[in-house]
Parts: sequence; structure tokens; C-alpha cells
Amino acid sequence: MEFNQIESRVDEIKNDEARCCENDLALMSISLEAEVPEALYVGMKDFISGNTNWDQSKLISSAIANFLFQNGSDDRAVTEKYLNDIFNL
Repeated sequence: MEFNQIESRVDEIKNDEARCCENDLALMSISLEAEVPEALYVGMKDFISGNTNWDQSKLISSAIANFLFQNGSDDRAVTEKYLNDIFNL
């Protein structure tokens, strides 16, 4: 194998690793605890019980992405989450 072929393969591996890390960040999640007004909790509970494809985590993630996007976040992951939720992807 020639030097430029090796160099090309090293760059390829680095790009694959970078893509892998980006995907890992998209899959990462944290646990969150928050106090919310009872009216919001009841509304969330009613919505989730009436929409089987939603759960508490998905609803909160969607709400946060919506807030961040509408308030000027330029993070691509936030925009992607926001648009996916709008179009139910």
C-alpha cells in the first residue's frame, strides 16, 4: 500500500469516528427532575393517555426543543428534533 493510500484511509477512519461520536451524542440522554404547575401536569398526563405514541420523555424533549428553536437556538440537533416532532417523524 502506498503512502497516500494509507493517509487516505487514516482520514476515512477519522471521519467515521467523528460521525460515530455525533450519533452517540444524539442518542445520549439525561434524567431531569422539575416542578411544574399542577395544571401542566394534568394536561401532560391527559395528552399522554390519549396519545399512545407519546410518553413523558418524548413530550418534555419536544417541548424543550420547541422552546429553544423558537428562541433562537442555532444548534442543528435542536432544529432537527423540532422539525421531526412537527412532521411526526
